[in-house]
Parts: sequence; structure tokens; C-alpha cells
Amino acid sequence: MEHINKMHYITHSLADYPIVQQVEDVCKGGCMWVQLRMKQASTDERLATALEIYPRLKRYGAKLIVNDDVYVAKVVDADGVHIGAEDMHPADARHILGPGKIIGCTANTLEDVLRLSRYDIDYIGVGPFRFTSTKEKLSPVLGLMGIHRIVAAARAQGVHVPLIAIGGIMSGDIHKLKETGIYGVAVSGAIHNAADKVAACQAIAALLATDHQLLTTDHALSKK
Repeated sequence: MEHINKMHYITHSLADYPIVQQVEDVCKGGCMWVQLRMKQASTDERLATALEIYPRLKRYGAKLIVNDDVYVAKVVDADGVHIGAEDMHPADARHILGPGKIIGCTANTLEDVLRLSRYDIDYIGVGPFRFTSTKEKLSPVLGLMGIHRIVAAARAQGVHVPLIAIGGIMSGDIHKLKETGIYGVAVSGAIHNAADKVAACQAIAALLATDHQLLTTDHALSKK
């Protein structure tokens, strides 16, 4: 699991905050993992942006994960791809990208996690934690208890794939999320909505740097 970072930044297409600047800011703030997400863009637009940010990320030693578009990830030689529930099958993505690349998938239920964990993938994004306007076709919101139950049940059934909480996560949520046993978090608005993007990123990275404290009962978690 060492190659999976605990903090994932997901880009968002904003008129007043270009993705190139987002990448620069989060890398300055200590984020070593950027998922390029451009849902409404064409393949050519996505490819052009990926080619533009890739050398910037490499200067910081950060990873580039391309959301959904396996072919762009292949052309750019990105570090990997993140596949949504309605996107390419993970086995097909592995065949295209090869054994050395990172493949992440999205899950909303324990059944999703158990099914996906059977494939040759590297992490699973579990969410959404809460409502988020950055994602269309939002799956049912899980909340803290929902994520805790999925993580606990998955671990009890022998799932060792890193689970990343995703969906509307803010810095104030991270302490409680860590107590669910989640491996890491994916953030977007928590950084790009902050007045000081670099400082916001640094704060989240610092929160994730401490050890997890896994709670084993719903009762203990509900007292928080």
C-alpha cells in the first residue's frame, strides 16, 4: 500500500482557477497525488491538460491519475487511472495499461467493495461521504457511519485494498474519518474553495500524517 498516498486531490474545472494552477498549489502544499477529473471535456482537451500538468507533477515527485479516460492515461504515460462505476471494466483497464500502473475504482456499498477487490486494482474510493456539487449522478450519501460500516465489514471479510473516503470531505471531517479505519481521503472543494489553497492543502496533509485510530464498534463511533 506504500505506493497509494493518503491524500488525493481531485481537480475541478473552474473558470477562475485553472487546473494548472490547482496542480501547482496542491503540490506546493504537500499533495503528492492528483486525479485529473474533467468530466465535461473532450478527449483532446483532457489530453492537452494532462500533457501540460504531467511535467509539473513530476517536478514535485507527485503522481498523475486520470479520471475515467484510460486512453489518455496510456498516451500520457500517467501513473494510473480512476474508474467510475459506469466506466471501463477494471480488467480491461489493466490489460490496456499493464501491470505497473495504478488502477482505482469507485464503490458505494459493501457489495461494490467486495466485488471490486477481486480484481487486480490498487485502491477503492468509497463514498460519497456527503453531498457534493462537484460530481454528477451522485450515489446515495454514506455519511460517517456508512463509511465506518463498509470499512469494518470489508476488513472483517479479508479485504486489504486501501479504501479512500471521497465526496464533500472538508478538513474538519478528517479526524473522525480516520477513526473509521479508512486508509486516506480524496478532497477537492476543501482546497479549491479555501482562501489560501496552499495552506489548506498543508493542513490536510498534516492531519493525515498521524496514525489511524480504528474504532471497532458503531457505538464508539456514534459517541463522537
